[in-house]
Amino acid sequence: MLLIALVLIPLLAALLCLLLPHRLWIEAVTVGGAVLTLGLGVAITSQVMAAGHVEGLGTWLYADALSALSVLIVAFVGATAALYSVGYLRENMKEQSAVYGDGQRESQRYYVLFNLFLFAMIVVPVSNSLGVLWIAIEGTTLASLFLVSFYRTAEALEAAWKYVIVGSVGIALALFGTVLAYYSAVQVLGPSYDLNWSVLAPVAPRLDPGVMRLAFIFILVGFGTKAGLAPMHTWLPDAHSEAPSPISALLSGVLLNTAMYGILRYYALATPSLGRSYPNALLLAFGLLSLLIAALFILRQRDFKRLLAYSSVEHMGIVSVGIAFGGALGLYGALLQMIGHALAKSLMFFATGQVSLRYGTKQIDGVAGVVTSMPITGAILIVGALALTGSPPFGIFISEFSILSAGFQSGQALAAMVVLSLIAIIFIRFLSPINRMAFGKAAPDLPRGEISRTGLVAMIASLVLVVGLGVVIPGPLGELLRQSAAVLGGTP
Repeated sequence: MLLIALVLIPLLAALLCLLLPHRLWIEAVTVGGAVLTLGLGVAITSQVMAAGHVEGLGTWLYADALSALSVLIVAFVGATAALYSVGYLRENMKEQSAVYGDGQRESQRYYVLFNLFLFAMIVVPVSNSLGVLWIAIEGTTLASLFLVSFYRTAEALEAAWKYVIVGSVGIALALFGTVLAYYSAVQVLGPSYDLNWSVLAPVAPRLDPGVMRLAFIFILVGFGTKAGLAPMHTWLPDAHSEAPSPISALLSGVLLNTAMYGILRYYALATPSLGRSYPNALLLAFGLLSLLIAALFILRQRDFKRLLAYSSVEHMGIVSVGIAFGGALGLYGALLQMIGHALAKSLMFFATGQVSLRYGTKQIDGVAGVVTSMPITGAILIVGALALTGSPPFGIFISEFSILSAGFQSGQALAAMVVLSLIAIIFIRFLSPINRMAFGKAAPDLPRGEISRTGLVAMIASLVLVVGLGVVIPGPLGELLRQSAAVLGGTP
């Protein structure tokens, strides 16, 4: 029943937002639904850790440790983004009242799509069927497409078109990979069977290796397009830059992780039949290329939202490298990297959203003295940037250290050194513009003070976890990470 409720709540929230007449009610339903979804995610995680897995709606819904970890990421960032959206959208509509009037209609459209987006992302990790997983990932594109183009400017519409075209090509390739994965088990399970994880996982060593080799490359390229892996990442900077800031937080912190979750599911099916060398070589190649592309493009960014977007390409590359390095340590580090990136990146989009509202620009050169004009937001911007770039003592430092250690232990020292060098370049080039934004001299006529109380609450909630996970990883979370790594073939 918990799994069913988890899936239905965002869908019901979207329906209520469509029917309710007042913005306050719509906001309350969205925030309440997101918080309730987070509570259900925690309860389901507790059940999974006690029983190994849980099921719902017969065999349609399924959650193991890897599912639970993904649900927690989706639910937490979804809850903070919902809360942040209240103040952000009110201020945004106020500034553009000449275009949107009182903003009631636009707010309603935003929250309906927000909840549908959250619904699609929740369905991904709790789907037992790999076919439904594919449908849900395609559903995330349809829901978020209209959020990317929410402002309906020429740039936003161009970004949305690029997003849907590139994403559709990727998802078509992933569909072909899904069909091939089905065919790989025909000789074992017969011509007609449920394409369920619970059915395929026990027979994974007997899947046709030739077919699975093709299936995995199509899945990696297809879902890798949605995950932002280079060179399929081209939609990502435009979409992240043009979407409203809370949607950018969801796109970067959650959507990329759900696509990576799809890759991980097929990775766990492919390695028993293929061995690890073939999937790991592909993941390492795409991971290193993503890091290289991110390092090159971060050097020349003038838009701080695009700067954050290329940081997402970097982090998805690091996750891929961690999986490729393998072993319990590499997988543990990759999964922890997914958590750290989701928290730190959503925090940064929240902070820069406040900055863009105050300064009226996304250009790095147009922002200076954030610490002076918005002291709390300025401090959060600095802490978030340090956390995102892997500075100690934050959680991303721990995950990257684990991944690099796994690389050296697995005899891939050269690849680990390349990763370390690229991370160092990105560290320097990412912090330089953030430093100018935070500590430059603010214009004397710039208003002082924070913009949104709900935005501050959302940022502080994220900040607590960003800082806390660098100090200590709670025992239950550590155990969940170890169980998730075991699902992927790491020693528990």
